[in-house]
Amino acid sequence: MITTLIDFLAQLVIQTIDAIGYGGVFSLMAAESCGILMPSEVIMPFSGFLVALGKMSFWPVVMLGALGNLAGSLLAYYIGYKGGRPLIEKYGKYIFLNKHDLDLSEKWFGKHGELVVFAGRLLPVVRTYVSFPAGVAKMDIKKFSFYTLLGALIWSGLFAWLGVKMGDNWELIKAKLHNFDLAIAVLVAVAVILFIIKQYRKKRARKLFG
Repeated sequence: MITTLIDFLAQLVIQTIDAIGYGGVFSLMAAESCGILMPSEVIMPFSGFLVALGKMSFWPVVMLGALGNLAGSLLAYYIGYKGGRPLIEKYGKYIFLNKHDLDLSEKWFGKHGELVVFAGRLLPVVRTYVSFPAGVAKMDIKKFSFYTLLGALIWSGLFAWLGVKMGDNWELIKAKLHNFDLAIAVLVAVAVILFIIKQYRKKRARKLFG
């Protein structure tokens, strides 16, 4: 099921870039960065393949990929900034989150947000969703934008370059990264589950011992 979905999205990416070129690179990377399931592991290598064919140029592809990433990330950040905290304060109790947890998260992002955002841009799955919690925590927008763009440039440049080098075999990149993507997704899911269990136990302890 997951493989079928990825194959469908890969074909959608290819058709979009074939149809609108550089605009497709920007819009697809923007979509991926604001939480829409679009595989950048296909977007950038396929664009690199087109560079190898002489249909596109390397640096415009890299820059538009990174700027698309920034645009989508800023949208996700804005959603988190404006609506994330009220939403979590209202419904967070169902996953054992409270105002105190949000305050701690805001302080933690204030101290370590640069590293989280930058590193998150270099990890599959995480890179798609890291902007929303940064917005919820009200991370400094200038720092968020700088480290997002820096990480996005590295990611876009690397995968476009791999697409150029691998040429007709560019799809092997998607195949090689598929298991890694799944591993990251599983680790994220496990971390979320462990966090919820920990919060549940803390809530029970507060009820038992006042």
